[in-house]
Order: sequence, then structure tokens, then C-alpha cells
Amino acid sequence: MSVSPAFHDEIHAPNRLRILSLLRPLEGAEFTAVREALDLSDANLSKTIKTLAELQYVTTSKLATSERDRRRRTSVRITQLGAKTFDEHVAALRELVAGAELPS
Repeated sequence: MSVSPAFHDEIHAPNRLRILSLLRPLEGAEFTAVREALDLSDANLSKTIKTLAELQYVTTSKLATSERDRRRRTSVRITQLGAKTFDEHVAALRELVAGAELPS
């Protein structure tokens, strides 16, 4: 499938781009896995995921665990809109890089 390049300022912020990049090839990921993979604080990741959710680029869900303390695990998933936006943004970055190559 061909993707039309389009630069999306709202996902260009490093942590937003990193989260979407991590989630793009996955069905979803637990909050803790994303936090550890990207080495972000809980507060920073929560705020960034909230912003991406408000933009409708990710969804979150909470699942009960079987642990004694009844903790709930938060799962994060990229939406179709989020995947499309990410793919367009990456295509735009590739065009930018290709255009920046200096002649020999």
C-alpha cells in the first residue's frame, strides 16, 4: 500500500514519535513495557499517552490481573488513524532526508 507523505507536527515531538514507532508493528503493549523500552518516567509516559489518546492515535484499556493486590494493567494500542498518521509522517521524513543528500 502506498502512503502519501505528510508531515504531522502533533506527532513530531520525540516521545510521541517514539511511542507510535514502538506500537506501530504491535497489536498493543502494556504501559510498563513501553515505559521500560523507552526509558520514560510514569508521569511523562502517562501525559504523552493521554495526548496521543486525545488525538485519537492510541487507545488505552485497563485489565485486571490475577495478582493478590488486584492491580490493573494498562494496555496501549495504536489506532488505524494513528498508524496512518505515523506512516505518512515517516514517509515525509524519508523524503526530507532523501532531498537533503548532498551531491558527490
